[in-house]
Amino acid sequence: MRVLIFHGYMLRGTGSNIYNVNLAPALARLGHEVHLLCQDREVRIPGVQIHNPDIGGLLPVYVKDPYPGFEVKTFDELTDAELDRYIDANVVAVREVAAKAGGIDAALANHLVMGPAILARADVAPFAAKIHGSALEYTVKPHPRFLPHAYEGMEAAQGVLVGSAHTGESLWAALPELADLREKTRLGPPGVDVEEFSPGEAGREPLVVFVGKLIVSKGVDLLLAAWPLVRARHPGVRLQVAGFGAYEDGLKRLAAALDRGDLEDARAVAAAGWGLEGGEEKPLPILSAFLADPPAGYAEAARAAARSVEWIGRLEHDEVAGLFPRADAMVMPSTFPEAFGMVAVEGASCGALPISAGHSGMREVSERLAHALPEEVAPLVSFPVEPGAVEAIAGRLNRWLDLPETTRAEARATLVEEVARLWSWEGVARGVLDAAAGNLGGLPVPAP
Repeated sequence: MRVLIFHGYMLRGTGSNIYNVNLAPALARLGHEVHLLCQDREVRIPGVQIHNPDIGGLLPVYVKDPYPGFEVKTFDELTDAELDRYIDANVVAVREVAAKAGGIDAALANHLVMGPAILARADVAPFAAKIHGSALEYTVKPHPRFLPHAYEGMEAAQGVLVGSAHTGESLWAALPELADLREKTRLGPPGVDVEEFSPGEAGREPLVVFVGKLIVSKGVDLLLAAWPLVRARHPGVRLQVAGFGAYEDGLKRLAAALDRGDLEDARAVAAAGWGLEGGEEKPLPILSAFLADPPAGYAEAARAAARSVEWIGRLEHDEVAGLFPRADAMVMPSTFPEAFGMVAVEGASCGALPISAGHSGMREVSERLAHALPEEVAPLVSFPVEPGAVEAIAGRLNRWLDLPETTRAEARATLVEEVARLWSWEGVARGVLDAAAGNLGGLPVPAP
């Protein structure tokens, strides 16, 4: 089969980028001719033909980040003329690729907007739509201007894939006027390369890691506030923060305030909240509540934890695969819905205990892993995002680090085995093709 994938962004980083850079070669390994449309001009994938539509240098995004060589605007910042030019340029590119390939048999559009609308207008093949959380939560839901594009794409898609039941519920609520949307939605979580993300032989260190965007909604502030409580009980453990984003300066200011034991400045960071990311000032309620009445001796514990946090910047995907096998645990503390706990799955595949926020797609991953874990470990993989979340993160890390090494080794082996059993990219690829053809009977239905 000749398969076309439309993805408007890079093929590096996290989330939808990693989904596509792994899905495309999985389809090629299954024997298909794969055409991937994206804006990445550097990555080469064996067996995959990469095409870069000419969008004129203006790159619309869901969350503002710098991309060298592009003028970057969030979708809601685009004028109507800019949006139309972007869509039209991609429609032309899709049709050109299809013509040169001699036709396309099946296609996949990524994100709720604008990929599905683009494939609907190009009309080159039946297609499935893969819903990643960012377009749904950051663009369509807060900006009704984009609802017509979302309806257009979802109406044309043969099947709609979501990473979790939570994302399905959010999608259906956002587009209530599309009668058959629920009926053609199926679970289609991302996969993991279990050979790349493996325990390895590097040796485990007393190390906890965070990997992700440094934006307010990722909840890194909660982990930083919890860290002194972990170091007070385990003085040798270190924290590495991998990522980049608009809230990086705010997080580093919070970390510096804690290192000084300056709780007043830490409270000021919590009070400014979203304002330190460049938006309107809006307090961080969980962090503010914790800092308003911290445990006795917290300021001293924070000073003692100084220099145990390392900011290691943006990592490429293969570098993340080298980081997780060294870590005792990883924390995914997002306060905003996540379509799927991909980073947690990758950490688990390497034997690092994933401690994730207990909501949305992250909770669904945690629940599936917890079923297989020893009873003393199972409750540690998830925590509620509510007042007390800072103490909950610290408590789970401390309980994990307190366990005998034999128990932790058993849990690590179980995590590795469960990821290999539950998620693989070839399985994901077959599900995408079924969804594109409208063959939905064998695909799992999102269930709460």
